[in-house]
Amino acid sequence: SGAAMAAALLRLGRLPGIDRPAIGAVFPTIMAGKPVIIMDVGAIVDCRPKYLEQFAIMGSVYSKYVLGMEEPKVGLLNIGEEECKGNDLAIRTHQLLRKNSRINFIGNAEGRDVLSGQFDVIVCDGFVGNILLKFAEAVGEVMLQIIREELPQGIQGQLGTALLKPNLKRIKQRMDHAEHGGALLLGVAGICIISHGSSQAPSIFNAIRLAQEAIDHRVLERIKANHFKKSKKSVATNSSSEE
Repeated sequence: SGAAMAAALLRLGRLPGIDRPAIGAVFPTIMAGKPVIIMDVGAIVDCRPKYLEQFAIMGSVYSKYVLGMEEPKVGLLNIGEEECKGNDLAIRTHQLLRKNSRINFIGNAEGRDVLSGQFDVIVCDGFVGNILLKFAEAVGEVMLQIIREELPQGIQGQLGTALLKPNLKRIKQRMDHAEHGGALLLGVAGICIISHGSSQAPSIFNAIRLAQEAIDHRVLERIKANHFKKSKKSVATNSSSEE
């Protein structure tokens, strides 16, 4: 991930108004058709509050225009729901997100809330996000393996499994990370998909599909537009206060 991000920054550069890029990973939730995008899952380990604020804006753009969430609900990953919970980064970021009118920030999200469907965008630093990503992928693989092991054996079992095949296929599509293809590196001035080093043909196919979706929905242009409007508003506010 680090090498891919460095190469993308070198060749593509950053989008205007973006201090650091972020890797956005899309996960299924318990609510079918309502995925969540987690920002960041490994690009920037040491973050500042303004980086996380930018991650929230980029994640909201992606959630709205690509994932189809009308008014994406943003949550800050934390150890509690209360505003005063968490380390210094979490507390300061909470204040920034709450004051930003361009973000539909609904509060802190605990670990149990990530896949609940309550949030459309989850914001965290790359250190925490990468751990969350790999743990979630491992849980998905374990669950799929348990399902395989618990399917009934013998002729009757095979008949039952055949009847359940469409359901099992949908379960696999929702839980298998290969079905998502990879994660989009948001914040660079171009389309960059980061996939697993062990990716097979289906993953690469889905990564290409993911890139095409970002192009079709003009993600880069919309991120730039959001930042331009935000900067313009901030400048106006500062000018008024100076007067």
